[in-house]
Amino acid sequence: MNLASSSSFSSSSHPLAPYGWDAEWESEFAPYTDQGCLPGRVVRVDRGQCDVVTADGVLRADTAFVTPHDPLRVVCTGDWVAVEPDGNPRYVRTYLPRRTAFVRSTSSKRSEGQILAANVDHAIVAVSLAAELDLARIERFLALAWESGAQPLVVLTKADLVPDPVTLAYLVQDVETAAPGVPVLSVSAEQGEGLDVLAAVVCGGTAVLLGQSGAGKSTLANALLGEDVMGVQAIRDVDGKGRHTTTTRNLLALPGGGVLIDTPGLRGVGLWDAGSGVDQVFAEIAELAEECRFHDCAHESEPGCAVLAAIDSGELPERRLESYRKLMRENQRIVAKTDARLRAEIRKEWKRRGAIGKAAMEAKRGGMR
Repeated sequence: MNLASSSSFSSSSHPLAPYGWDAEWESEFAPYTDQGCLPGRVVRVDRGQCDVVTADGVLRADTAFVTPHDPLRVVCTGDWVAVEPDGNPRYVRTYLPRRTAFVRSTSSKRSEGQILAANVDHAIVAVSLAAELDLARIERFLALAWESGAQPLVVLTKADLVPDPVTLAYLVQDVETAAPGVPVLSVSAEQGEGLDVLAAVVCGGTAVLLGQSGAGKSTLANALLGEDVMGVQAIRDVDGKGRHTTTTRNLLALPGGGVLIDTPGLRGVGLWDAGSGVDQVFAEIAELAEECRFHDCAHESEPGCAVLAAIDSGELPERRLESYRKLMRENQRIVAKTDARLRAEIRKEWKRRGAIGKAAMEAKRGGMR
């Protein structure tokens, strides 16, 4: 199909246009159009079912046909899907190939990844100024954001709690140092400060809101939506923490254009094969490493290490190197565990096939007697 050609689905007047439907998605969906399926975007998933916004409105659909053993291939919020044209219940036949995917490792010991949102253009990391900044946690979020393929953005919420502009400027600068190449905005949803800048950034695509519980995500989402859609719980003044106000991932069209996915507060943010994302977060270390004497320098005690030299000269904060080492070690562990799991599954499959072959051979021998 010629992507330059126009059609009802790619038209800005079509009901799916506010949710991100474009000519490329239309081209991907063409085979399912021929089969009579409806295109739609998943706005919510729970208990094996999902809400899908289509040209006919929001439909409830079953995901039983798309339930692989790999948790990274389940239907998730943000997916574009093909829905059966009729039936009770409706079924999601498949989802279209994802452009981006935000994935973290689960807290279980099974070394599995969990997909949080799909087809995201902007990953907004919300960080509350009601509590002391945790730069290492911000770096962790950003590593996953870069790995997803989305453009990260750090939003420092509750800026009205820091009335001194000089202090606020220093806080922004600290985050900028920990987030090279990432825009950092200070926002007060209560007073409306900075919201116009944020709305202008997210109006051109799909944004996902990420952060800990109490980071002000629901308040920020309500401010962007212009109405009280997400519930907001009171925050403890002593530590800036609060209860989860969002329990599912919800996709909502913004009045000024663009789409927003709000997520529950994330207690754990484990890396999932995010090596390139870590390198992106610590771009200055990767750049320095190119000057090391040894190409496989671990930046521990090797002679001619440009990274350690930068530490000694004060060019590179020691905290950054420690954070880099920690995230790299964690990522290497999860990759190793994942590879081990895959090898175990392959061996299990070989044994199963061997048993089938052995049984077939024995049956054949028995029939020849």
